[in-house]
Amino acid sequence: MPMFGTIERLPIEDADITIHHDVSLPRESEELLRHLIETTPWQSQCVKLWGKSVPQPRLIAWYGDEGATYSYSGIVLPPHRWTETIQQLRECVEQVAQHRFNSVLLNYYRDHRDGMGLHSDDEPELGPRPTIASLSLGEERRFQLKHRQRKDMPTLSIPLPNGSLLVSRGDTQRCWKHGIPKQRAPCGPRVNLTFRKIVPQMTSRTAGAC
Repeated sequence: MPMFGTIERLPIEDADITIHHDVSLPRESEELLRHLIETTPWQSQCVKLWGKSVPQPRLIAWYGDEGATYSYSGIVLPPHRWTETIQQLRECVEQVAQHRFNSVLLNYYRDHRDGMGLHSDDEPELGPRPTIASLSLGEERRFQLKHRQRKDMPTLSIPLPNGSLLVSRGDTQRCWKHGIPKQRAPCGPRVNLTFRKIVPQMTSRTAGAC
């Protein structure tokens, strides 16, 4: 199997998104999923929305190089040290994405009742045009995309199957919001690893519209 898998470039305006299907991983995806669920120090966090503290409907963990602290929605995440397994996954993802990463956010969707609301990964420490690589393990879930300015653009729904890697670049985060909606039909667990590069000196967003 080619390491890069089957490459699908999504024809989406104001975005640069590719999906690599069936990426070659260091171990079978089912084994990786089970290992990450059992060994990761998962945390339940609350985010600030409209002045209220609301629990996130999923569990998270943050890993990274020393100093790669990440903050969003009132949450500050100092990094755990890389484990051997997550380091191997980082090296694999870097080869496919052709980009270096110094941190990763793990999201654990336990079942159909877990999800993630629409948002953009546009925090200052990610830089103005970040490259973000999102590896999916476990149950297939729908990845929603909604344009931040253009109401004429429909909301998109893209399946992210087990073993797929979605890579977004350029103006994607500036122009689009994304999320994983909850669903009515019961489903199994999913772990998503979203690799990023923290740039500590970036303290302000780059202004501009799509």
